[in-house]
Amino acid sequence: MTLEAQYRRRFAGSVKLAEKARVRFPGGATHDGRYADPFPLFMERASGPYKWDVDDNRMIDYWCGHGALLLGHGHPTIVNAIQQQAPIATHLGANHRLELEWADLIANLIPAAERIRFTASGSEATTLALRIARAATGKTTIIRFAGHFHGWHDALAPGADPDDPHRGVLPATLSSLLILPTDLDQVAATLATHTDIAAVILEPTGASYGSIPLPDTFLIGLRELTQQYGVLLIADEVVTGFRVAPGGACTRAGVRPDLVCLAKIVAGGLPGGALVGRADLLDLLAHDEDGPRGRIRQQGTFNANPLSAAAGIAMLRAVATGEPGAIAAARGTMLIQMLNELFASYRLRGWTAFGDGSIFHLFVDPATDLIPGEIPRNLPLATLKRGGDPQILRRLRMALHLNGVDLMRGRSGFVSAVHSEEDIRATVAAVATAIELVMAEPA
Repeated sequence: MTLEAQYRRRFAGSVKLAEKARVRFPGGATHDGRYADPFPLFMERASGPYKWDVDDNRMIDYWCGHGALLLGHGHPTIVNAIQQQAPIATHLGANHRLELEWADLIANLIPAAERIRFTASGSEATTLALRIARAATGKTTIIRFAGHFHGWHDALAPGADPDDPHRGVLPATLSSLLILPTDLDQVAATLATHTDIAAVILEPTGASYGSIPLPDTFLIGLRELTQQYGVLLIADEVVTGFRVAPGGACTRAGVRPDLVCLAKIVAGGLPGGALVGRADLLDLLAHDEDGPRGRIRQQGTFNANPLSAAAGIAMLRAVATGEPGAIAAARGTMLIQMLNELFASYRLRGWTAFGDGSIFHLFVDPATDLIPGEIPRNLPLATLKRGGDPQILRRLRMALHLNGVDLMRGRSGFVSAVHSEEDIRATVAAVATAIELVMAEPA
C-alpha cells in the first residue's frame, strides 16, 4: 500500500471534512500555512503538548498555535485567567485596568517599549509601524529583506516569497518598497544613495523565524547603519518576542530598535498584538485636546480587549520568570541534537536540523552536500524557503502524521514548556520510522 493510501485510510474523517472545506473555503483552507496536499488534517481537541484529530489520532504538536502557545495547549494558568474574565466582560468598549497591567508587563520585559499600542494581530502591528515611520520621517520608502515575513498586507507582502507574483498589489505600493538581500554592504550602499528611506524592517533572527538564520552581528551592524543615516529600525518580533528570550531577540542581542512589532505569545494564545517603541514615535497617535497636530489615526474593535488582556497577563507573568522559555529552549536544543544524530546514523545526504532554542527547522534535499547539523546557506532563496525538496517533504509530512508527530508544513516547529524529554525522544523515534517510510516510497 502506498504512503498516500495509508494516509487516506488512517485519516478518513479528515478526507470527508476536506471535501466539504473545498466547497466553503478557497483551496479548502482558512490560512495559507494550513493548506496541505493531499488534504489537511482536521483537529478536534488539544491538551499540553498534544492534539487529537477528528479520527482520534494523537499527535505530538509542534505547531503550538503557530508559535503562540509557549505554555502548550490549555495551560491551567491561561485557562483560569480566561474563565475568570469571560463572565465579567469580553469587550467593554472602553479603557480598563487590565490593559494597564498588560502594558506594564510588556514594558518591564522589553526595554524599547516606552509606549505601547495594542492591535488585534501581527499584521496590524507591522502595518501601523510603517504608517508611523513614514509620518515621523516625512519619507516614504521602506527597506525590507528578501524572504522575511511581516504579514499578508500589501505594504510588506512583496518580497516574502520569491514565487509570489504580487497579484492585487498596486505598482505604486511596490515602488515604495526596496527588497534587499541580507548584506550589510548593500544596505550601507542603499542608505548612502537613497535619501527617501523612512525605515528598515526585519525579522531579527532571520527570514521565516530563522529558517534562513541571521547572526546577532547582522542585527547589531544594521542598528549602527540605521542610526548613522537617521533611518528608523523596526524589529518584527511577532514570532521571537518573549520566546527566544523574555525580552525578545533584540534584547538578547543588546539592540534597541525604534519600533517593535509583537503578537502571538503577547496575547497568551488569544488574538492580539502590539506595536511598542519610542515615546516620540508612538505619541504621534496621541490626541491633542487643543486642536489637531497632524496625528495618526488607528482604530481596531478588539484592541486590548479584556479577554486577550487577561490571557496575555497570565502568559507574560510566566514569561517574566524566565522558566518557560528556558525549558522550551532546552527541549528544542535536545530535539535538534538528537535529530542530527539520527540523520547521521542513517548517513542521509542533505538532511539537517537547526534552530534557535525552542524554534527548530528541518532542511531536506539530497541534491545538496549538507551534513547533519549544518545550517543551509548559499542556496537559492526559493529552495531555502521551501525547506528543500518539496516531494520528499510532502512524503515526510504524511509519514510523520502516521507516526503521531505534527510539524508545521512537515519541516518546522515550536517547542513549548510542556514538551517533556519523553516527548522529544518519542518524536525522534517517529522521525526514524517516517524516514523508513519515505525511503521505501518510490519517488
